[in-house]
Amino acid sequence: MTRPPDKGGGASLAKRGRGVSPDEKSAPRSSAEKEAIGVIGLGTMGSAMAANLVQAGFRVHGFDVLAPQRDELKKSGGVPATSTAAVAQLAEVLITSLPSAEALHAVAEELLGKGRVVMETSTLPIEDKERARDTLAKKGIVLLDCPLSGTGAQARAKDLVVFVSGDEAAFRKIEPYLPGFSRAHYFLGAFGNGSKMKFVANLLVAIHNVSTAEAFVLGMKAGLDPKTIYEVMANSAGASRMFQVRGPQMVANKYDEATISVQLFQKDMKIIGEFATQLGVPTPLFNTSATIYNAAMAMGHAKEDTAAVCAVLEKLSGIRR
Repeated sequence: MTRPPDKGGGASLAKRGRGVSPDEKSAPRSSAEKEAIGVIGLGTMGSAMAANLVQAGFRVHGFDVLAPQRDELKKSGGVPATSTAAVAQLAEVLITSLPSAEALHAVAEELLGKGRVVMETSTLPIEDKERARDTLAKKGIVLLDCPLSGTGAQARAKDLVVFVSGDEAAFRKIEPYLPGFSRAHYFLGAFGNGSKMKFVANLLVAIHNVSTAEAFVLGMKAGLDPKTIYEVMANSAGASRMFQVRGPQMVANKYDEATISVQLFQKDMKIIGEFATQLGVPTPLFNTSATIYNAAMAMGHAKEDTAAVCAVLEKLSGIRR
């Protein structure tokens, strides 16, 4: 069913106190109360979603273990909280955007508040999301599996697609908030189907990113200008969303402003590979692309954007820019 358009915090997320900050105490709590939303984990994706929700008119309470991330939330118009538990005191609908399964379990242990609904947007193994769901269910909190399709840059531009799965009544409760940070969303049924769709999406992302780099390097080695390659190919049958998103970085040969780093994407690659192995599905193109990402790690591109696979292939081809 389609619905038309209208990664901070670590494992120590749960180690803060449960008090409410001065900002929260002084915040007006009138008619906008029902439109409050909480965001736990204010990294690349979480901070972008929070900022867009503020712009959409929601009252955004957020928490991250890193103080600078909380400061950024305040600058964008949100209200920083003192803990994950404090966020749940102030909003009935919550978003989690976390870097690891350990962080998710820590947050699940900390959260309280019967009737709350949590949109879990991280890319994590389904088994870990199921464990967190069960932990929260014992406290009357519903966890929805809601991974996102899109990069950090796309998140800032509100160009995300949300894959929602789990309890349908809970989905109806969170649905009015989705246009505040995404361009489209899909309810996919049983819990875990959202993550399965995310794995399919990221398999394509991994392959298309490398194929985009391969095409650029072939063209450049043949004497074509990278900017011209981008402009022409963007209108060709060979274009893809990854070509459009990563192509400009490959043209500029500049990868330091990472929307998702090579190192972080390794986590997603590992999850997808293990998922395919469990199902007995051969993934020859995905496996081949993985060797290029591994080479990027070995060649010092770990903290750079995944578009840096182009630099890897350029070096292997003897191209210097």
